[in-house]
Amino acid sequence: MQIVLNNADLLLAGLGRTLAMAALGYIGALILGTIIAIFRVSPVPVLRGFGTLYVQFFRNIPLLTLMILTVFALPDAGLQLSFFTATTLAVVLSSAAFVCETIRSGINTVSVGQSEASRALGMNMFQQLRYVILPQAFASMIQPLVNVFIGTVIGTSLASAVGVAELTNITQQLNLRYAEAVLMFVVSGICYLAIAFGGGALGVWLQRRVDRRFSRPTKREGRAAVERFQQEQGEMA
Repeated sequence: MQIVLNNADLLLAGLGRTLAMAALGYIGALILGTIIAIFRVSPVPVLRGFGTLYVQFFRNIPLLTLMILTVFALPDAGLQLSFFTATTLAVVLSSAAFVCETIRSGINTVSVGQSEASRALGMNMFQQLRYVILPQAFASMIQPLVNVFIGTVIGTSLASAVGVAELTNITQQLNLRYAEAVLMFVVSGICYLAIAFGGGALGVWLQRRVDRRFSRPTKREGRAAVERFQQEQGEMA
């Protein structure tokens, strides 16, 4: 245990890079995944086709392969990125495919009647998603999105294979120095478990909050959505 205490600064630095990579990768995946999900449900065939191709490609290519390509192939194409940035980009591209399918599944839980009613009010597709569909679908997305977050955190450990000094990489270095594989990887595993449990607990708390508000939309909430839409239309006019 003294080895862990003597090298706590290195482990904390590695943990910090892991958290930074996971946070940036997940936020980027949420943004990109939402855009791709909109493409997937779009009535425009070209956008639907692009969304389908994106998901099929990035969901089925190993994350480590994608990291190697972003780290070593992008410089050959003239795009110079740090190892940290390149591997985070790979995490974003990969996780976005899973976020996309999660959001698309949530959208599919909303009845067609909701979309037809909003269309009758004159809303276009993006307004339907913003005011009617996504608020209701969000309640069914939380736990799957938490699972994507946990997968993203675990996936960052693969960055050690391309030289990023995150938690797993630091653990490997300390193991080579002290030959204490069991101790070092137990400590590393506990760190990953703590992040995963923290994310899961946050997901449960958020699920309870959202369930109280969105899982059973009231007439008042429906009227509020219509009023927001009409107010926005009036400001645009």
